[in-house]
Amino acid sequence: MRKFVVIFIAITCLSQLLVAQSGLRPRGDVNCDWEVTVSDINAVIDSIMSGAKYHSLYAYAADVNGDKEITIADVNAIINAILGHALPPMPTFSGTLPVMYINTEGHHNIDSKDDYIHADWWLDNMGIEGVASIGSATQPQGMQIKGRGNYTWTLNKKPYRIKLDKKQPLLGMKSNRHFCLLAHADDFFAKSMNEVGFELSRRIGLAYTPTQAPVEVVLNGQYIGLYFIADKVRVEKDRVNIEEQSDGETDSTLITGGWLLEIDNNTDENTIYINERNGGQHWYDWMWITSHSPEQLSQQQHDYVQQLLETASAAIYTPDKSNTEWEQYIDIDSLACFYIVNEILDDIESFTGSCYMHKHRGEDTKLVFGPVWDFGNAFHRRNYFPDLDGYHYFLYEEPCFFYNHWIAEIAKFPHFQEVVRAHWQDFYGSGFNGLDIDAFIDNHVATISQAWNSDSKRWKVNSIYGGANNFKRLIHEKVEWLQSQWGTQGEEPENGSR
Repeated sequence: MRKFVVIFIAITCLSQLLVAQSGLRPRGDVNCDWEVTVSDINAVIDSIMSGAKYHSLYAYAADVNGDKEITIADVNAIINAILGHALPPMPTFSGTLPVMYINTEGHHNIDSKDDYIHADWWLDNMGIEGVASIGSATQPQGMQIKGRGNYTWTLNKKPYRIKLDKKQPLLGMKSNRHFCLLAHADDFFAKSMNEVGFELSRRIGLAYTPTQAPVEVVLNGQYIGLYFIADKVRVEKDRVNIEEQSDGETDSTLITGGWLLEIDNNTDENTIYINERNGGQHWYDWMWITSHSPEQLSQQQHDYVQQLLETASAAIYTPDKSNTEWEQYIDIDSLACFYIVNEILDDIESFTGSCYMHKHRGEDTKLVFGPVWDFGNAFHRRNYFPDLDGYHYFLYEEPCFFYNHWIAEIAKFPHFQEVVRAHWQDFYGSGFNGLDIDAFIDNHVATISQAWNSDSKRWKVNSIYGGANNFKRLIHEKVEWLQSQWGTQGEEPENGSR
């Protein structure tokens, strides 16, 4: 009986497909229910919004024009049939920024974060001074592209990771093959959060800070908005400049470095679990560590880095806060600067996700914090703590919503407070007290404002100027408060509100 049902269903589906192909069923009937309805329109729009022109499920039913492509013209034809009027013109790029064109092989959707697909691409500088065009529609370059991100991958406007077939100096950045296409779809502060976070990192002097540059993107013939091409954080001379360690290395003299590690808030089969506190009674008592270089660990590599991190963690949680043993394992200056940058932007996700550390080769080398990455949760604590009063340090909130690792305990060490105070006073006194970050944000907004308008028509986002002004206000308030805490000599900062 079960076989009969399966055969019956298969025959039915095949017959429906043949009917659709033969033209007996009205074109545009995506759901094969013998009607062309609003749900059919939505299905075709979803396909186009995802960057697909060819789509196996809808190849016959939705291809109204019979040109073997699903385009906005097909949607308009269906809407005309149902409503009697067409859609307004699809948004397109502003012409004020360079435009990157990407055509995936077969115009397939980019629907995986694990598997690359091949694509052709070219960059039109649109006459922007200081930016070189690369390739053309008739002579495109090659790349591999896939999805990226965790929460941001769930949004409609997707971020991507790209691997060019050969090194290129995209948008004046240093020549490389590996870049990210960041959507910043969750950045309501004028798409300035990463831009400002990176600038603060450069100003305070962290060893390496990623760069990014704005671009508009056309994917498979459809405009998908304002993006930012950014460095992919990886071990290279011009990025995280440490010795590259081989995957699966077993030589005890080589597994001491280099390491590129991330305190992560996502896990996979290669996650290294560190019992941070409380005997691991709760899931948030465990640190999740992702090794980005090397990626595939031998047992010797796994054991080495796990022991290193557990030893450092045990030293951090000593009851004796005059003990400086933990400083044998963690570079205190990089940690202090990394903390200041994240504290200025009140990044609630700091020290729990996208939190990078690296280590040079050698038994006596330390874990160095950085580079900074992903300020998507800047000034978001009030979203999670609506009753929060004043400008609490995120490092003192324990447990915090995001369960920031190590930093709350490290903050109890008087020596760390002294180092933070010294770096803050150097940083603040070197010109940051003028808060010329306002001019930096204004310049950024002026650069992307017209592209923002095009993007907002595509994705329905808020005003760029309201977001920029709110962002500047929050930074002003936080810096003023931090100066009241760290700007004096030898006083323990308040643990609480202003």
